[in-house]
Amino acid sequence: MVLVLHIEVVRLRVIGTRLAYVALVVADVEPVAAALARDFALRRSDCAAGETGRTVPVFAVGASALALFAPGDPFLGEEARPGLHHIALEVSDLAAAIGAVTVAGVALGDRTPRPGLGKARRLGLAPAAMADVRTYLTEPIGVEPSPPGWVERIDHVGVASADNAAALEVFCGRLGLTLESTQTDLEVRIPVESFTSDKYGVVYHSRPPEPVGGLRVAFVTVGDSDLEFLQDFDPRHEAEAAERGPGTTKQDQGAIARFIASRGPGLHHLALKVVDVDAGLARLGQAGYELIDPTGRPGSRRSRIAFLSRRSLGGVLVHLVERQPHSLLRYRS
Repeated sequence: MVLVLHIEVVRLRVIGTRLAYVALVVADVEPVAAALARDFALRRSDCAAGETGRTVPVFAVGASALALFAPGDPFLGEEARPGLHHIALEVSDLAAAIGAVTVAGVALGDRTPRPGLGKARRLGLAPAAMADVRTYLTEPIGVEPSPPGWVERIDHVGVASADNAAALEVFCGRLGLTLESTQTDLEVRIPVESFTSDKYGVVYHSRPPEPVGGLRVAFVTVGDSDLEFLQDFDPRHEAEAAERGPGTTKQDQGAIARFIASRGPGLHHLALKVVDVDAGLARLGQAGYELIDPTGRPGSRRSRIAFLSRRSLGGVLVHLVERQPHSLLRYRS
């Protein structure tokens, strides 16, 4: 019992309790880097990547960072498609962290640490052992913080999940991260019949609600951000393309199902916490960004959210998140 408790304490101390960075693969690095600096007011640092001495743009967002890579960048070790490629958990002692994850039963993807971003070393964990989330352990990369602005931090990193229970067993049970909350998002259709008579008027009758789309959601805290695991729990999702117009829960469910069908489970989207989602949309709209949601809509954990088109940031799916006390929420239909 004493040994088990000691292992748990060590695990919590040396496994990354902070999201060091999120690696983004973009179709054209420099235009996206210019957009993050200009339109999102994020501070750029150019960090060496790997053993070659090349540099890549890295942007501080709250206590974490975004690192931009081209699809063929050797740092990624593969010809990656645009989107989120991997996350890196910061550890103060890489050797101790490697020992802790090994004791916890997490398989390693690399045999020895390799040069990471800046002067940091990193070591990959086996994706199959991490619920298909590409994950690295890294020493601190040391980027300069961004000045206060309308983007406050990374709210969460969205994961298209095939099995939330398996993901929580790894990230919470083995790595010792905290489960922040779980919820179920469900969209229902309420059929209504009308009976119209020239003598008796109109009578409306509603039948029981019918589910049309849903997601099981789990949030795991990593520093000032979260991992959001999204699992399709309605097997009746439609194969047809999503309807045009602002997003809905049904469309969100369909997006996760299509992503897993085409790419498999893994990192799906990036969410940025902002002061005012509608002000952010107005700012980005004026700058020429393509918006999926023209105004904020209800989202998880009493938030208002809005998605940008993947084309806006080089193939990365991004959405804005505004959080307020429940009494101040401004939900709009």
